[in-house]
Amino acid sequence: MAQVGSLLRRLVPLAMLVAMIGIVGGVKPLFFSVYSLQTQLSAAAPLLLLALGEAGVILLGGIDLSNATVAALATVLLAEWLGHGPGAGIVAAVVLMTTCMGAINGVVAVWGQVPSFIVTLGAMGLWAGVALVASNDSTISVNDPQAINWFGGMSAGVPNAFLVGLVAVAVAAFVLRKVPGARLGMYAIGAAESAARMSGVRVGVVRVAAFAGAGLFAGLAAVVLAAQDLSGDPTAASSLLLPCIAAVVVGGNAITGGVGGAWRVLVGALIITVLDNGIAIVGVNPLAEQIVYGGVLLVAAGVTVDRSRVRFVK
Repeated sequence: MAQVGSLLRRLVPLAMLVAMIGIVGGVKPLFFSVYSLQTQLSAAAPLLLLALGEAGVILLGGIDLSNATVAALATVLLAEWLGHGPGAGIVAAVVLMTTCMGAINGVVAVWGQVPSFIVTLGAMGLWAGVALVASNDSTISVNDPQAINWFGGMSAGVPNAFLVGLVAVAVAAFVLRKVPGARLGMYAIGAAESAARMSGVRVGVVRVAAFAGAGLFAGLAAVVLAAQDLSGDPTAASSLLLPCIAAVVVGGNAITGGVGGAWRVLVGALIITVLDNGIAIVGVNPLAEQIVYGGVLLVAAGVTVDRSRVRFVK
């Protein structure tokens, strides 16, 4: 039964993606035009990056509610700082800063023994306030877009932002599959943390690393968003939090942790992107989009819970 459940978690999301593409393309044939596909891939890029960072935390059985807010703050910092120094250095500094923000979440959660939900909920409010103050609650134009222009461009007809996402997925998949410490640590902690501790896994270090990774990917998502909009916005990624979590679980990653992978996140992000397009096609009120995402998340979470390992659902 466990093998059947694992197979379903792998195949159902892919089948869902193919079916949704067919349905949306059937209703709107222009969906398959080159321009439309490029637009879809560009829109999927920041969501994919945020979801990839979120997946690492969820794989451990935790959650990060602050990554979208961290990304929004990073767009503001990029808009304010670019043009006041070497572009590449500023981009690297902002991504390093978001990585440290994520690591701080991990440190507080691990050494403060505070649930990740509470830690990141507080961080979400903190960084949202910082973003509003830093931007004076307004959108800021990027003064020197040259340093990030590449992220908003195309290579061989494919959006560079999406290529960055693919590379990130490939690297994450390689680390999870081929790096013994990462594979053992991530999956073992998510499956049974107490057993992982007894096996000698440095649980605290792995958890902090996962949260730092979420911050890293939030920074990369911010670079993509800033390049696409050529501006920094304190609410730039606020609408991506729910879709980002939905992308993780819809792709077949267990919300209870211990089961998942990077390529599943890619499938999930594409599903959410196509779903978003489908919502627009059928004429759903944009204000009701969060209702759809919430419903999808509830269903996906119920399907991906590994009940063989969970005696009590709290």
